[in-house]
Amino acid sequence: MAKDNFVENIADIEADFPQWYTDVCKKTGLVDYGPVKGTMVIRPYGYAIWENIQREMDARFKATGHKNAYFPMLIPMSFFTKEAEHVEGFAPEVAVVTHAGGEELAEPLAIRPTSETIIGNMYSKWLQSYRDLPILINQWANVMRWEKTTRPFLRTSEFLWQEGHTVHATEEEAMEETIKMLGVYKEFAENVLAIPVLCGRKTEKEKFAGAVATFGMEAMMKDGKSLQSGTSHYLGQNFSKAFDIKFLDKDGVQKYAYTTSWGTSTRMIGAVIMAHGDARGLVLPPKVAPEQAVIVPIAAKKGGVMEACQDIKTKLEKAGVRVVLDDTDNSPGWKFNEWEMKGVPVRIEVGPRDLEAGKVMLFRRDTLEKSECALGATVETVVSLLECVQRDMLESARARRDEKIVSANDAEGILSGVEAGNFVKAGWCGCRDCEDKIKEKTNATARVICDKLQHEVCAVCGKPAKHSVYFARAY
Repeated sequence: MAKDNFVENIADIEADFPQWYTDVCKKTGLVDYGPVKGTMVIRPYGYAIWENIQREMDARFKATGHKNAYFPMLIPMSFFTKEAEHVEGFAPEVAVVTHAGGEELAEPLAIRPTSETIIGNMYSKWLQSYRDLPILINQWANVMRWEKTTRPFLRTSEFLWQEGHTVHATEEEAMEETIKMLGVYKEFAENVLAIPVLCGRKTEKEKFAGAVATFGMEAMMKDGKSLQSGTSHYLGQNFSKAFDIKFLDKDGVQKYAYTTSWGTSTRMIGAVIMAHGDARGLVLPPKVAPEQAVIVPIAAKKGGVMEACQDIKTKLEKAGVRVVLDDTDNSPGWKFNEWEMKGVPVRIEVGPRDLEAGKVMLFRRDTLEKSECALGATVETVVSLLECVQRDMLESARARRDEKIVSANDAEGILSGVEAGNFVKAGWCGCRDCEDKIKEKTNATARVICDKLQHEVCAVCGKPAKHSVYFARAY
């Protein structure tokens, strides 16, 4: 295949969205498949996105008083039996080590699917007095969940994430932490990933195994499906009682503490791909793009073009812009295709005629618009344009999402709504049977409960509604 037809390697986004997603992941150099089924190798371009996500998010955690630590990935299986709901919820996904050093282990070890148990064990040792509270710790780590059906970033047997685990003296403080960290996630998703999200409480069916309450962050993908992009759990005293996390309070009485946990993962890279991508490939928000701008010389050997390109690159780097100069011998057309597919937010084209006219050409990846820019104003214009792209991508995604939120009064309405690629708001009586019937009839699940009751009756049984719920098909 000719290099100029490079973008043709990506499936049609309208005709086959899942294949388009897989093609984009592979052909932009984000990821490759590992030798073990269900695993992925995150390549440098994909890992650079994760590093930018990690840096932005870590700064937010530290600003809210959290500190990073690291806990072992091997967890005694006996730990999982201490919290019954937790072990039942994770049992199908746990990978277990039974042999090491050529011998069978006295006790099998789980490869962490999540760390509530081992961290709870350590907190029981560290916590003595009310003076030790709150404990606010975050961990950047890998976890393993033995998934049967996998897809890069969205669902793999091993993935990278952060998991916060905190301990508090009272129920009120723990719940405040749970909601606060959900708010941190929401602000990050919208202002860094440029993805508008719906946040709210999960139903009992959809909550985290072992939690008293789970709050989720749901993002709409371009095919109308939902992607759970982050969760925050109020654990109450469930793990405190299971692992004896107690403290001596001011009144001289030993009390069980209240705990929380919250996490996001490399799944957010999948969210960025599916929320913003188009027929040409990736469309990356400037704040997480590995390269925010690419300089493409036209007729590079003429009229001081390369010298001008290098000067622009140096000045942009001094201004804090992540920029690359494509000085390869590929044709300009091939370079345009490649960098558009990779989703670089701004392209700067520099040719001899442009220089004679004292200008450069700028290209926005999000809108595919070109504009002229005075050569001497390139740096400030690009910096301003990147801010504009970041802001406009969020507004565009929000408008697209809001157009695809509809309301329904019965199960047929939910079915027709999700079939058309929408999120559907509907009434729910709170009964598990009705929730199960909606999934059975529509293949949609309750994503989060709406803040306000907007429906009088349940979409299934017709009884008075206790909640309005966002239903959607999900990844």
